Amino acid sequence: MKGILASALILTLAALPVAAGDFKIPRPAPEFVITYAGNKQDLLSKYRGKVVVLSFIFTTCEHCQKECQLLSKLYTELGPKGFQPLAVAVNPMGIMLAPDFIRDFHVNFPVGASEQPPALNFMQINPTDRWVIPQIAVIDRKGVIRAQTPFNGDEKLQNEATLRALITQLLNEGASAEKKKAASPKKST
Repeated sequence: MKGILASALILTLAALPVAAGDFKIPRPAPEFVITYAGNKQDLLSKYRGKVVVLSFIFTTCEHCQKECQLLSKLYTELGPKGFQPLAVAVNPMGIMLAPDFIRDFHVNFPVGASEQPPALNFMQINPTDRWVIPQIAVIDRKGVIRAQTPFNGDEKLQNEATLRALITQLLNEGASAEKKKAASPKKST
């Protein structure tokens, strides 16, 4: 009986996200479903080819509100170059609160919702850890997470200069690859 319980415990622990602070960067962004008002859903992979900042928020959190206002500003400036912010409300009734959040804080990009477990799994946060919001992942054009907030928070990705520099760097990386691809001679058939 002890062997069965020990095996069950090992399997349960193996299914949990990586231990606190042990997330890997860079790593491929797993698929993620964002639900919008009216039960409309989008997949994160829909935005492949763009530099994405995915921010898990509480609509009632002052830091999250400021983060989304900063992302709106950056989207206005960098959106035409391939930047796409997305916010996902993980607070209770987030799907119902998102439309008012968008209106009240003048957010100009998609804000959807999700339950907390998929968001924690995406960020590789152990659900038993005390985590803070916003939780932010910066994803390059190829769908690779290049930066993220640790479970216990870090204001670097909430700092405009830091976030702008990172987004710009990733936009330039993608633009350089596209220029090289366009400049390479075409093979004749």
